[in-house]
Amino acid sequence: MTHPLGDGGVPAENASWANDIATDDATPRVTFHREGHIGYVTINRPHVLNALDRQTHVELGAVWDEFDADDQLRVAVLSGAGDRAFSVGQDLKELARLDGSGTHAGTSTFGSRGKPGWPRLTERFDLSKPVIAKVRGHAFGGGFELALACDVIVAERSASFALPEVRLGLIAGAGGVFRVTRQAPYRVAMGHLLTGRSMSAIRAYELGLVNEVVDADELDACVNAWASDIARCAPLAVRATKEAATKGQSLSLPEAFTARYEWEERRMRSRDAREGPRAFVEKREPEWEGN
Repeated sequence: MTHPLGDGGVPAENASWANDIATDDATPRVTFHREGHIGYVTINRPHVLNALDRQTHVELGAVWDEFDADDQLRVAVLSGAGDRAFSVGQDLKELARLDGSGTHAGTSTFGSRGKPGWPRLTERFDLSKPVIAKVRGHAFGGGFELALACDVIVAERSASFALPEVRLGLIAGAGGVFRVTRQAPYRVAMGHLLTGRSMSAIRAYELGLVNEVVDADELDACVNAWASDIARCAPLAVRATKEAATKGQSLSLPEAFTARYEWEERRMRSRDAREGPRAFVEKREPEWEGN
């Protein structure tokens, strides 16, 4: 299937990306490894531009569970294998095949609860640890939605972002319609949602959707610097900060001040809450225990 593109959309030379999406073998769709306190999560379908089929969502869900449960891990880096795409989103060939066989139930617009793949990152509202998106190449559709669900986005200069679902008779239902209108100016966000037009990494940075844009040869070092800076901080303080910031977004300011936050209650009673000020006074590096 050819992706229907027009002026202002994905560049013409990339218009055939949907044709690259195909069913592959039993190779793991997601890889996960640890380096110190950092977990590295990679969508591993480079030959189909890291398209997200149902098995990918299942494996991503398992990885997020493992990451969340391991107290030694303090931050994750999410990327796509290869240099062509972070992810081009939903595997359209799989979707067409499921529709043709009658096994795809199209009754749920937003999210995938109750279907294979939940909980993927876009719906992990309880994930208390930060995630950094390392974006190389295209982040389209569900790929862009995955990036929007992360806490920090670092992109290479040639990266591009789009929510082209309306051009395919679909909707950015994995959080795109909600997150991009919250994270970018409303009319700018609606312009992209209603047309499927893409934006460059620099434009995404100008809109505040991306934290940093770097040349391709600097991407790994830049992302690792962000991850190392987060991992160096007190783990309970990081989790409490993310929890309060995300939960507080949906509350009025008075409600946000008076709400209860599980990780903040754990942090303020922790040894680490005393260790930080002591280490500062004693002019030494703090020794975090995460409790």
